[in-house]
Amino acid sequence: MENGLLNLKAMDSEQLREHGHKMVDFIADYYKNIENFPVLSQVEPGYLRKLLPDSAPVQPESLESVLEDVQTKILPGVTHWQSPDYFAYFPSNSSVAGFLGEMLSGGINMVGFSWITSPAATELEMIVLDWLANLLKLPSDFLSKGPGGGAIQGTASEALLVVLLAARDKVLREVGKDALGRLVVYGSDQTHSSLLKACQIAGIHPENCRLLRTDTCNEYALSPESLTDAISHDVASGLIPLFLCATIGTTSSTAVDPLLALGKITKRYGIWFHVDAAYAGSACICPEYRHHLNGIEEADSFNMNCHKWFLTNFDCSALWIKDRSALIQALSTTPEFLKNKASQEGTVVDYKDWQIPLGRRFRSLKLWMVLRLYGVENLQSYIRNHINLAKKFEDLVAQDPRFEIVATRTFSLVCFRLLPANKNEEYVNKVNRELLDVVNSSGKIFISHTVLSGKYVLRFVVGAPLTEERHVIAAWKLFQEAASTFIEN
Repeated sequence: MENGLLNLKAMDSEQLREHGHKMVDFIADYYKNIENFPVLSQVEPGYLRKLLPDSAPVQPESLESVLEDVQTKILPGVTHWQSPDYFAYFPSNSSVAGFLGEMLSGGINMVGFSWITSPAATELEMIVLDWLANLLKLPSDFLSKGPGGGAIQGTASEALLVVLLAARDKVLREVGKDALGRLVVYGSDQTHSSLLKACQIAGIHPENCRLLRTDTCNEYALSPESLTDAISHDVASGLIPLFLCATIGTTSSTAVDPLLALGKITKRYGIWFHVDAAYAGSACICPEYRHHLNGIEEADSFNMNCHKWFLTNFDCSALWIKDRSALIQALSTTPEFLKNKASQEGTVVDYKDWQIPLGRRFRSLKLWMVLRLYGVENLQSYIRNHINLAKKFEDLVAQDPRFEIVATRTFSLVCFRLLPANKNEEYVNKVNRELLDVVNSSGKIFISHTVLSGKYVLRFVVGAPLTEERHVIAAWKLFQEAASTFIEN
């Protein structure tokens, strides 16, 4: 076929240049027009199967044809996480620097499971995670020059799983593998659901996963007293306390668990102490929020998601561990075909032994580029701006007597609800469920919810890269208008 578009080679530099420019233009136009899309996709389940053929094309099609289908068929089914009107769950940041790093990683397209497969990939990852650890003022034990170090996982769920496996195997080596059924894992009822999934995968019995109750009186943080009581009861019952997952910035309300007090308890009982700061860890590069990590020196492992609120495109979850040998002993396999001189001499890090899969991408490139192209001061300003915008929204809510703030705002999440007069809790919950549906179905914004102490609560999180004050004010006006309908009815 004469048309060059119909003879696309596997990887030709000039074709890459031509098509790459078109793709960058398409993506740039997407961001230029992103406010014109409904934030939450309004399609019905199964919509796409009706629009696409039943089988792949036998002959090649043009890039223009594919991009036309993206525009008319794919984008209507996209929920636009990068929209400035996206206020749901937690943010998932993209940035020019992150995108460029992702593009470069995709272009090089190496599979860096061991040092020898691409030395730069391993060594840059070690360096850039040391940079970030120093920004967070983590203990020196977490740095690559010590007994521990950092590794980029895909998600916080993966980070939690690998350290749980390390903790499990470390204890089983001491007490015997038959003790698996006696191992106990602890968290709060606000801990991310990934803890339960990790327990399932690691073979921890469901009845041995303690999610300790939190309450409004201590801002939904895990109580050291309740942890001590649970551990004492388990020890008396012949069980073996294994692992505690504490959280800096819980999903429901961004509660902050008291690391120092919890850490002293775990040390007393020889429990592995993991700290999940997937969302709020980014804020701790700002000196005024670093105190939330006080006590991190007691932890065995620490995790934050750079892809949430640190301008680094998904996926990039930073995990630091104090004792890398525990992780390596749990996850290392060395078949003959992976043996090489550098690994055998023990002079290098092989990240395949720090994670679940063998293969891994050159993810450190995008984090390196984010840190270099923005710089620490700009990243701090970026975080502070979102927190100030959340405070602005919180102030607007507080000024309207029809609404109430349900939990203390710590970072950029505001938990609030509409409060009709003289109505029971069941009715109030129903009204807020309906309010959420109304604002989300409008397509103008997207928010999510949680339940705190039996209350159905609306969550408004500021964190999208393009969000400005005007978007926050417009969102609040939407809530006010919708609330008027419910109050009148």
